[in-house]
Amino acid sequence: MTIKVTDSTLLSEVQKGITLVEFLAPWCGPCKMLGPVLEELEEELAPKVKIAKLNIDENEIIANQLGIRSIPKMVLYQNGQPLERIVGYKPKEVLKDYLIKKIEDK
Repeated sequence: MTIKVTDSTLLSEVQKGITLVEFLAPWCGPCKMLGPVLEELEEELAPKVKIAKLNIDENEIIANQLGIRSIPKMVLYQNGQPLERIVGYKPKEVLKDYLIKKIEDK
């Protein structure tokens, strides 16, 4: 199950391994489409990948620090460091291939 993170918990949740954080808002249509995709990927790729969600309406500090201007946006963290950003909705297979490559590159 994906975890919900906040401005105060994000950094502690991304410290170990690979974590994909989705920046979203409840009113965002593409975010709603992406949610089930990420849930499935979490089940398929755990424990090698952790997936987290941050609501930008409720947690503006991190979103502003990272310059999140459009959503959905995903940031891939490895051992606490933001590595790459993915903008917009992506199909499950595209994200799965991307994450598997990151696991293998680790």
